[in-house]
Amino acid sequence: MAWFLLLFPFSLLFVHYWFTGKAGKKHKHEGEDCLQLPPSPPALPIIGHLHLIGCLPHVSLRGLARRHGPDVMLLRLGIVPTFVVSSPRAAEAVLRTHDHVMASRPRSLVNDIIMYGASDVAFAPYGEYWRQARKLATTHMLSAKKVRSFRGAVMDEVIFVVFLCLTEISCKI
Repeated sequence: MAWFLLLFPFSLLFVHYWFTGKAGKKHKHEGEDCLQLPPSPPALPIIGHLHLIGCLPHVSLRGLARRHGPDVMLLRLGIVPTFVVSSPRAAEAVLRTHDHVMASRPRSLVNDIIMYGASDVAFAPYGEYWRQARKLATTHMLSAKKVRSFRGAVMDEVIFVVFLCLTEISCKI
């Protein structure tokens, strides 16, 4: 019975991978347009490449870049495909040609629900709306006069936090 408890989940994962992954897909013909992806190490079905990233991610990514591509490689962090750019030359090329794509945050259902369709400055997609919202925030809410008007409230909060820290320290002694 114990072998069944191990075999059943792995067989389900295999069937899922077969129908949704690369193994179940037919390859495109040579004449058709095909998206050329950068090299990638072998991935696990659900977690992707998360098992390859250790407690020092920058060291792990450097080692992976040496083995799988000095400039750009593809990692799947869970279900999210992530391009890792390892060389300054490639980073400059990516940021020069695709800077408008990198300027926006990824869309999220949480942002759509909590932030009313990502309409705030922090989560709005890059574009004309974001530029206008940022201009309004900097000229009206963050102007020097408005910041000076909040100085008293800020000082009261700082004094309150310092008082809390001092009372916690004195209570522990």
